[in-house]
Amino acid sequence: MADLKYKRILLKLGGEALCGEGGYGIDPASVMTVAEEIQRVKNLGADIGVVIGGGNIWRGQLAGDMDRPTADYMGMLATVINALALQDGLERLGIITRVQTAIEMRAVAEPYIRRRALRHMEKGRIVIFAGGTGNPYFTTDTAAALRAIEIGASLLIKATKVDGIYDRNPKNHPDARLLTRVTYLDVLNLKLEQIMDSTALTLCMDNKLPIIVLNLWKKGSIEKAVRGDDVGTLVYV
Repeated sequence: MADLKYKRILLKLGGEALCGEGGYGIDPASVMTVAEEIQRVKNLGADIGVVIGGGNIWRGQLAGDMDRPTADYMGMLATVINALALQDGLERLGIITRVQTAIEMRAVAEPYIRRRALRHMEKGRIVIFAGGTGNPYFTTDTAAALRAIEIGASLLIKATKVDGIYDRNPKNHPDARLLTRVTYLDVLNLKLEQIMDSTALTLCMDNKLPIIVLNLWKKGSIEKAVRGDDVGTLVYV
């Protein structure tokens, strides 16, 4: 087993991680790329939980005048589709994986039971937590923070398409500066929540759970984070 700074992690992925360049749906090649990155970390001996979003299939703003809870439940179902796709990719690599859902659907996945999830991780299995929190009005970022705390993770990794948290939106400001270390209060006070919503940040801050925001598509970035190497942005108390 490698010398790891963080033995148990919760990896938060956006649904866009599975859709490739098309921006929508599920691209099998992208699924395998993500699965291989997770495999690299698994081979180090880390315990891994995963929460994945559903934005490649459904986003709330597409709902128009639709009832908000209905739109949110549709998004939760999209995360289950993504979780099953990622599970398939991981198991193609020989990694035993379980999907647990906050919304019960026993034909395709286990219901979320904290003690069962912990037991799976003790046996070396990767657990993918789908269905968000099971409640409308909460994002999958909040679900990731909640599950990370429940399973006793020592680190929450938010894997994105950018290198970390910037002092300004890099899309609108080419001179935006990457912040390598920032406190939770700074993120909240300076309104830097371009990566994770305030509810999730506050939950992590209250439970002293560090977050690393990094670029999923830089090969080995998750591995570096677990080892404790400098990568992305560290958010700390």
